[in-house]
Amino acid sequence: MRPKGNDTSLVITAVSDANGHDAFAYNGDTLAPVIRVKPGDKLQIQYVNALPAKPSGLCEVPPCMNMSNLHFHGLHVSPRFPQDDVLTMMAMPGETLNYTLSIPLDQPPGLYWYHPHPHGESFRQVLDGMSGAIVVEGIDRYVPEVLRLRERLLVIRERDIEHDNNAAQLLKHMSVPSSPCGASTEAADRIFTVNDTIRPSIDIAPGERQFWRILNASADRYLDVQVDGQPLEVIALDGMPLAYHEPNRPKRWLNHFLLAPAGRIEAIVTGPPNGTVAALRTRCVDTGPDGDPNPEMVLADIVSGATIPVSSQSKTPGPPVHKIAHVDGLEKSSPDFVATFTEDKNGFYINGRKFEAQSEPMLRVKVGVYQHWRIVNATKEFHPFHIHQVHFLFYLQNGVRVADPLWLDTVNVPVGGSVDLIMDFTDPIIRGMSLFHCHLLNHEDKGMMAKILFQ
Repeated sequence: MRPKGNDTSLVITAVSDANGHDAFAYNGDTLAPVIRVKPGDKLQIQYVNALPAKPSGLCEVPPCMNMSNLHFHGLHVSPRFPQDDVLTMMAMPGETLNYTLSIPLDQPPGLYWYHPHPHGESFRQVLDGMSGAIVVEGIDRYVPEVLRLRERLLVIRERDIEHDNNAAQLLKHMSVPSSPCGASTEAADRIFTVNDTIRPSIDIAPGERQFWRILNASADRYLDVQVDGQPLEVIALDGMPLAYHEPNRPKRWLNHFLLAPAGRIEAIVTGPPNGTVAALRTRCVDTGPDGDPNPEMVLADIVSGATIPVSSQSKTPGPPVHKIAHVDGLEKSSPDFVATFTEDKNGFYINGRKFEAQSEPMLRVKVGVYQHWRIVNATKEFHPFHIHQVHFLFYLQNGVRVADPLWLDTVNVPVGGSVDLIMDFTDPIIRGMSLFHCHLLNHEDKGMMAKILFQ
């Protein structure tokens, strides 16, 4: 949906669909709306929990109560009521939550998303497909070319086929190799859908340039996205235009890119030559000996189509906003905070602690500063680190500077390794109790999450 004026209002309902899966209902359909806003807008959402009082599925941490709420992933909005408050805003079946989000004027334009965040039940609800995209308009300020391009919004979700009688046929249809992927010895138990369709076709004329916005809305699976024979002309990652921090480098050309669960990539794609067989695919992702299988598969077929003229789009008024972070000295300093991910048969931990709803914050941060954080993975599987409300600069992996430091809100932490990040805590809007956690949501549900208090 598109906003009217500076005020966007909608009603989203959590329901159990005809197949017994949790879903978002909007305007009489179980299809989550794409929410489009502009910096400076007010977004109002009435969220109705119409899930049954007695859940039909299992939770990672029983008892299942079908409680639910919303998290606005990546948006630079307050963690306090009635905005991105996932700690105290919680609706039981039959209850309603009313969100009012003030989109900051300096909110980076790009692709964000929303999904439930009830601790203990997040995994099941997101796996069932309770997620939707948020587009903050204005990326044309940074790359004016996109105004002339056809936009495609691709929301990639998982489909669990572990108990599906047609699992073998589905894996074959997705062109999943029969040989194992990486160190995991488990059989593939998930396939991906694109906008809730299994292996759709995407039409693009030979040589046509389109603007693709791709969201990994999976609960706990990785994507290593690739377009056969064509580089991705990347202009934004995790909702952050590359030019926001580097005005002289608005694009990167990548042959593929690893999208952790919750990650987003926005790129210009060029149609392959006529007669070329091509696909949008995910490559094999080796998540470690204790990790889940993430095999190669075709996400969508790319087919030759006619060039469709783009209707006239109005240019976003005003110049682009830039934020130059002078953090060289901080990059070379000792970490201000180290978060260590561990796990055992009883659960998942950060610095030896499981998340508890009533616990004190793991740390307190004065708003207005940058900090150097190190995230350590002391396990035998990947973990994607995410923090609410802010973006960070990912610049070291396993103690070695990465070739191209990037501003993200979710980053993969390698098996037995570490990542170093510069956290941007300078936004005065971000005050109150917030969270950081592993974005494998079954890990988050089982304890790999902690509170942070912005003061």
